[in-house]
Formats: sequence, C-alpha cells, structure tokens
Amino acid sequence: MKLWQKTTNSKQEVEQFTVGKDPEFDLLLAPYDVLGSMAHAAMLETIGLLTGEENKVLQQGLKEIYEEIKQGKFGIEPGVEDVHSQVELLLIQRHGDVGKKLHSGRSRNDQVLVDLKLFYREAIHEIFDEANNLANLLIQLAETHKEDLMPGYTHTQLAMPSSFGLWFASFAEGLSEDLGLLQVAFELSNKNPLGSAAGYGSSFPLDRAMTTRLLGFAELHHNVINAQNSRGKTERTIAFALAGMAGTLNKLSSDVILFCNQHFGFVSFPDELTTGSSIMPHKKNPDVFELIRAKTNQIQSLPGMVGFLLTNLTSGYHRDMQLLKEAVFPALDTMRSCLQMSNFMLKSIQVRKNILEDPFYMHLFSVEVVNELVLKGVPFRDAYKQVGEDIEAKRFVPNQENVAHSHVGSIGNLCLAEIEAKLEKQVNRFDFESIASAYARLLL
Repeated sequence: MKLWQKTTNSKQEVEQFTVGKDPEFDLLLAPYDVLGSMAHAAMLETIGLLTGEENKVLQQGLKEIYEEIKQGKFGIEPGVEDVHSQVELLLIQRHGDVGKKLHSGRSRNDQVLVDLKLFYREAIHEIFDEANNLANLLIQLAETHKEDLMPGYTHTQLAMPSSFGLWFASFAEGLSEDLGLLQVAFELSNKNPLGSAAGYGSSFPLDRAMTTRLLGFAELHHNVINAQNSRGKTERTIAFALAGMAGTLNKLSSDVILFCNQHFGFVSFPDELTTGSSIMPHKKNPDVFELIRAKTNQIQSLPGMVGFLLTNLTSGYHRDMQLLKEAVFPALDTMRSCLQMSNFMLKSIQVRKNILEDPFYMHLFSVEVVNELVLKGVPFRDAYKQVGEDIEAKRFVPNQENVAHSHVGSIGNLCLAEIEAKLEKQVNRFDFESIASAYARLLL
C-alpha cells in the first residue's frame, strides 16, 4: 500500500532502491506519527472536515496504535511503503472509511517533517540529560581533586603545573557551552511545520496554531515554504551541535587514554572496566575510551556529510533528504551512549596523588620562578633569560611545592560555582515540561 498509489505500480527495482533503509528508521518515528495524527485529527474536527464522532473514533484508534507501538507490537507489513501508510491502513481496517479522511489537509512532506521534529526533540532531551549528568559529575570530581596537582602540556611537552580539579572543570564548562549549541538545535526542532502540506499550504482553513499547541511546540514555522526548507536545516544544526559535544568528549577521551599509559600513570580504573590482551597478561587497556574517541570522531564528520547531502538543493522537498535519517539517527544514538559511558567510567576514575613531587617534573616550575623574580623587581625578559640559563647549566632547583595561582579560572580559583551557574543557565533554556504536558493532554 502506498498513499500516493493509483493504478500503476513502481518497478520492483525502483521500489527497492528508493525505499532503502527507510522502514527501519520509520519504526523509530511510529509513536510520533501517531501523535501528529492525533493533533491533526482534532484540528480537522474544528474546521468541519471531521464530525465529532469521527474524530472520537480516530482518536481512540490512534491511541490503540500508540499503545501497540509502546508495547513493541507494531510493525510495517510487507508491501506497505512506510509508517504513515501502515497507520492509515490499520485505521481503515479497524474503523472503515473514517480512516481515509485523516490525510485531508496534509501531505506526506509535512507529515514526515512533524514526525522528525517530534523525534528530534525527544532525542535531544535524552542527550541533554546525559550531558547534564556528566557535567555535574565533572564538577564534583573537580571539587574532590582541586588540590591534586598534575602536569600541564603544550605541544604534548611538559609546560606548567595544572591540577586534576582544573582538568575536570575544563570539560564541565565545555559541556555547558555545548549545551548552548544543543539548545539552538532544540529550538529549531521545536517549531511546528504541520499544515505546510507539500510546501505550499492548503485550500482548507487549517488551524496551524491549534496543532502547534496540541503538540507542545514553542511556535510554528509561519511560512509554508520555510517550513519545508527547515528539513535539512534542522539536521544540519543538530549535526553541528553533536559535533561540538563530540569534540569535547573526544579530547577528554584522548587525555584519559594518555594519562592511563604506564609512562604517565596519572589515572587508572578498576580492572573490570578495562580489557586485557590474549598474550600479554599485564595489559589493562582503556578500550571504552578508545571507542568513545573513535565514535566521537565519526560524529565530528557529521556536519560535512549532512552538508554534502544538502548541497545545491532548491526550495521544497527532494528525495535526497531521505538519506539524512541514515546519517543523523545513528549519530544521535551514538552521542547519547558516549555520554552515558563517559559518566559510567568517570565515576570510578582513580587519581594518582603527589605527582609533581617527582624531580622529573621540576621544569614545570620554570615560569613560577621567573614570576618570583619579576615580583622582586627583575625585568621579565632578564628573569626569563636567567632561569633559562640555569636550566641549561643544570642548576635549576625550584621549590616544587610553591604554586600560587589565584586569578579567575586558575589552579587556586577553579570558579566551580560560576561554572555550575553557567550550566544551570543553559539547563533552564530547555523547556521539556511543556512538551510532556502537551503529550499527556493529547493521550488522555
């Protein structure tokens, strides 16, 4: 069954190629297709395209399908093109001709688009939860380890004293900034395209404000062409948000992998969180972080992939956009699982104490000594030269316990309260409660 089918069938080869992997992704959209249909049916009653009794029948039928989806009892039958066709087919089979009236005033273009928007909102909510949990854990770890010094690096060379508190806090603040990018993606996903039909509106007097309210959208895409053009734009924005967050996790993972190396030995994990070797009994491999590093690199390539899929497309719908699901859907799931596993692993991280007491790290304190001389009145350039000559002559012996950094964001002033406030500010920009309330009313 195809919603557009008249009397002529497509060639099997054409059908197989054009359908592609869509059925498996359509199952993910199924609950959102039903919710969108419930809002659309309620609106159709108010403009006289459905009677009160017809809407009641459709609402009950759609709720039954929604429950079947939640219970894992829903599937797309052989020969049925997509989830939209399957839902309509079930309504017709169970409730007769009233099921044929549901599609009035909409196209598969805006039907798919509203499904995607609802799906993306929920996926963003899941990623938000995991990112927020991880950021809060990092703030806790920063507080716990604020006194534990470690080497800082530039060019992968020993640079200056750092601390585990400073290191953990850097990723907490980074995630708060990543949530700002994610909020932009959420805002674009939270606009209602329903009623744009094929991209040029409808001669029916559709109440688009009503469906916006029923589905818990913050607002609607007013211009119907722009509503259709938001497909692709939404995915591109999501891709950039995911890539930004992936970059933060990628750097965190790369650091952890390096710091676990025996030449560093700064951090470790319980044996049950690492893997071994088939021939080397001493090995404790950080496989989880290696996979997070690899998966986040895949996600960082997403904006390019999405961008190339959208290149040179004119206004309106194109079948090219079907492939966006193949790129974006797995990336959303991968991002969520990477955040979840980072949280899981870091809860058990073991930090080595007193690292900088080892004379091996004495050159980290060269800037400290230069600054001490400057504070005594020696011009900076002369102090720099003096310390450099002492290092070359191997007579440099600093006080490795003297680290006095007090300015904002330094070792001695981590600004954890400010980072926590920044995180909370970003968290408060996401209004998931309105969406949950709208769904609850719709499903009563």
